[in-house]
Amino acid sequence: MAPRMTALILRVLTFAFLVASLAILTTNTSTLEIGDEVFKIRFKDVYSYRCMLAAIVFGIAYTVLQVAFTLNHIVKRNAQTSSDGNPVFDFYGDKVVSYILATGAAAAFGATSDMKPLLALLGFDNFVSKGYASASLLVLGFVCTAILSVFSSYALPKKV
Repeated sequence: MAPRMTALILRVLTFAFLVASLAILTTNTSTLEIGDEVFKIRFKDVYSYRCMLAAIVFGIAYTVLQVAFTLNHIVKRNAQTSSDGNPVFDFYGDKVVSYILATGAAAAFGATSDMKPLLALLGFDNFVSKGYASASLLVLGFVCTAILSVFSSYALPKKV
């Protein structure tokens, strides 16, 4: 029961980090007025942020699915049934999702780092800061999923 509760806690943490990252990313806009000209930049104007958005959405969907499976397993185990879940799905799912989250975070960090000198010069410091914050939360979600990946790899030989 303890490993399932640990997995549940890590999945809830992953979900919280991904939702916070999504909220920061999707609200990341900045406006600069120079004379009569108004310049507005949004997260969807940066292709790497779109990649990060896709990684976050995919990670949230997988995490919600796994939380439901984990809760179902905990409830059924308490009801004295012999369902052990699907360790192969957990193993491969955690691996794939952790790599997707890492790729999305790396793309965002790379793009933000490349854009920082130009955007800071133009007065879009807030946009860059939110980009870094969103990517940092995505990295924390990746770390939780990577830890879950290790747990699922330990559980695989016992169940198969």
